[in-house]
Amino acid sequence: MKFSKYYLVAFLSFMIWGFFSLALKPLHNYPSLDILFYRVFLCAVIMLIITLFIRVGVLKQNIGFFKAMSSADKKSVIARTLGGGILLTANWFFFIYVMNHISVKAASFAYLVCPILTTVIAFFVLDEKLSKWQWAAVVLSVVSCVLLSFNNIADVAYSMIVALSYALYLVTQRRNFGLDKFLILTVQIVFSALILLPFYPSYSAALPVESSFYWFILLIAVLFTIVPLYMNLYALQGVTSSTMGILLYINPLMNFSIALVYFHEPINTFQIIAYSFILISIVVFNERLIFRKRSITAG
Repeated sequence: MKFSKYYLVAFLSFMIWGFFSLALKPLHNYPSLDILFYRVFLCAVIMLIITLFIRVGVLKQNIGFFKAMSSADKKSVIARTLGGGILLTANWFFFIYVMNHISVKAASFAYLVCPILTTVIAFFVLDEKLSKWQWAAVVLSVVSCVLLSFNNIADVAYSMIVALSYALYLVTQRRNFGLDKFLILTVQIVFSALILLPFYPSYSAALPVESSFYWFILLIAVLFTIVPLYMNLYALQGVTSSTMGILLYINPLMNFSIALVYFHEPINTFQIIAYSFILISIVVFNERLIFRKRSITAG
C-alpha cells in the first residue's frame, strides 16, 4: 500500500474523532436527541453559508459538471449522495437510541465492529483485494470484538445495526465521484437535517439557555462533524474502503486511552487484551506501508 496524502488525511480524521468525548462529556446533562438535532442543524447552516456565499465558483462549476453528465451518471450521483445522507442520519439516530435505551457499552462496541464490517463488505461489493496479512488483521479484530462481547451477547445485535449503517456509508461513498466532496457532504448534511426536522417539535426538550451549550455544539459541528466527514470523503479518493475501515479503529483506541488517562475509568484484563489486539491489527493491516518505509530508511 503506497503512502499518500489520502492515507494521511484518513489517519488524521480518525485521530480527530478520537477526541470527541472531550467535547461531548460536558453536555452529558442534555438529552442526546437535542445534541443530535442542534449538531445536524448547525452543520447544515454552516455548510450552506460556505457553499452559497464563499464557494460560489465551485458550486457553479459543479452544477455545470452535473448537467454535462449522462442520465445514468446523474442518477448514480443522486442515489449515492442522498443514500449517504440517509445512512449518516440512521447511524447517528441508531447510535443515540442504543446509547439511551440499550447500553453505553453496546454503542461503543458498534465502532469496534464497524471496521470489520467495512472491510468485509468492501471485499464482496467493491472487490477490494486483501493480502494474507490484512486478512490476519481482520481475524485479530474479530478476536478482540469477541473478547469485548463476553457477557454482552445481546448487545452485539444492536451494535451491528449501528456499525452496519456507517460501514455502508463508507463503502457507498467510495464510488461517489465526479463532484466536489465538500458539496456532496453539504447535500448529505442538509438532507439529514430535512429528515430530522419533522421530529424536532415532538422530541426536542426545552430550548437550552446556557451559552456553553451552543459553544460546545459549534465545536462538535465544525471540528467533530464537518471536518472529519469531509476528510473521510476526500481520503476515499485515494485509499480503499477496507483501509478506511481498519483505520477507524484509531477512534475507539483514542477513546479508550482518554477514558483511562483523562477520565480515570476502570478497566479489566479482557479490555486490555482486546484493545492490544486492535492496536496490533492496525499495524498488521498496514504492514506494507510500515515495513516499506523502514526498509527505505534503512537503505
